Amino acid sequence: MAFTRTLRALSATALTGTLILAVAPAASADQTRRDQWALDALQAESVWKVTKGKGVTVAVIDSGVNADHVDLKDNVLKGKDFVDGDNDASSVGDDDHGSGMASIIAGHGHGPGAADGVMGLASEAKILPIRSDVESDYSFADEIRYAVDHGASVINISVYVGQDNPADREAVTYALEHDVLIVTASGNKGRANDIGFPGEYPGVLTVGGVDKSGKIWSNSNYGPEVLLTAPATRIVTAGAPGNRLRIGDGTSDSAAFVSAAAALLRSKFPSLTAGQIADRLVKTAVLPDSAKGLSLPDEKYGYGAIRPLAALTEDIPAGSKYGPLKAPVSESQSPSAAPSAGKSDADYAAETEKADQKQMLFFVVLGVIALAVIGLIVLLVVKRSRRSKNNNGGPGGPAGYPQYGQQPFPPQQNPYQQQGAPQQPNPYQQQSTPPHGQWPPQQ
Repeated sequence: MAFTRTLRALSATALTGTLILAVAPAASADQTRRDQWALDALQAESVWKVTKGKGVTVAVIDSGVNADHVDLKDNVLKGKDFVDGDNDASSVGDDDHGSGMASIIAGHGHGPGAADGVMGLASEAKILPIRSDVESDYSFADEIRYAVDHGASVINISVYVGQDNPADREAVTYALEHDVLIVTASGNKGRANDIGFPGEYPGVLTVGGVDKSGKIWSNSNYGPEVLLTAPATRIVTAGAPGNRLRIGDGTSDSAAFVSAAAALLRSKFPSLTAGQIADRLVKTAVLPDSAKGLSLPDEKYGYGAIRPLAALTEDIPAGSKYGPLKAPVSESQSPSAAPSAGKSDADYAAETEKADQKQMLFFVVLGVIALAVIGLIVLLVVKRSRRSKNNNGGPGGPAGYPQYGQQPFPPQQNPYQQQGAPQQPNPYQQQSTPPHGQWPPQQ
C-alpha cells in the first residue's frame, strides 16, 4: 500500500532487524526502561517534576492508534478514521506506526510504579488518534482541519507525501491561524533537500534525528526546513496488535519527542502561541561538541537537539507570534501580501539581534540611573556630614569622632553602591557559532 510505503519512509528505516518484543515480565521491567535511553537524554525525571503535559491534546495523524495497548489505555481519545469513515481510529493489522508515535508522546507504562512498558515524555497528555487516508488522496488537509476543530493544540505528522497540495498548504495555514503547532519528521534516506510535505510548508516545525552521542543520525534527511533534532535510534515504542513493544530507528520518533516536548510547554505556558512554544525549544536547543563551527540554523541539526527541561525552566522572552516558524501565506492572499506574512531565517536572526540590543540598552539605562541615584545619595551624605561638623565645632567636637592625630574611621561600604549594571546572560541571543553541550545533558 502507498500509505505503508510512506510510513516506512519516515519510521524505522529498516523494519528488517527491528526487534519486536512481547510485553516484558516483571523481571525484565528494569531492562525495558533502561532501553528507553532517550528519556535520560531528555532529563525526563526532572521534567516530570515540572509538568507531565496534563490538559494538552496531541493529535497523531498516522496509521491509527491501538487505544487498548496496556501502555496507552485511557490516554487515547475518540478520534476519526478517514479510511473507513467512522470514529474508530484503531490501527489495522500489524501496522503499529501510529501506536508507536502515540506511546512516545503519552505512554504511561504499566505495572507497579509504572516501571514497565513504554513511558512517554508527556505521559499525562491525551492522544487524538486520526487514521489518515493519505494512500488514496496523498493529502493531510482533512485530517489537519479535524485535529484543529477537535481540540488539539499540537499535531504530530510522522509521515509525508512527495507532492505539494494546495489543500494541505491551506490546512497548515488554518492550523497556525488557530494557534496549533504542527510537528513533522525530515525523513530517513540521509538525503539533502528531500524533506517532503508537510515538512516543506511554511509554519511547520520539521525535525531531524540524532543518535545517543547527539550526532546527526546518518539516515536523517536534511535541508533548510529542519529546525530541531531529537533522538532517533534504538527507540522503544508500543506495538500493535496486542501489547507488544518495538525497538527501531527513525525521524518519526524524533518528531514524536518534539511533539511531546511541545505538549509539556503548552501545559506550563498555555498563553504562549504555537510559534512562541517553538521558540522556547529553539532557544534552548544544544549542539554536540563534534558540531563546532556550525552556524544557526544548520541544515542537518537546525538549531540543535531539544532540551525540554531548559525550555520549561529558563527565562526566555516570549518573542514574536511566529517565533522561528515561517508564517504560511494563504493561497487566497495576493503575492504582495507575502513578504509581511512571514519571516525568513535572516529576518528571525535580525529580530533576535534587535532584541539583544534592546536588552543591552535597558541595562545601560539602568546603570546610568543607578549611578545617578548613588551620586545623589553621596551628595546628601556629604552635606549632612558638613552640617554636623559645623554644629559641633569641627574636628575637635564631641567624643566619638576622631581627634587630630588619630586614625579616622575606616570608610564604610555603601550598600547602595554598584559598579555599573552587571552584564546578564541573554537566553534569547542567537550566535553565529551555536552553543555546544554534553549529550545527554547533565541533571
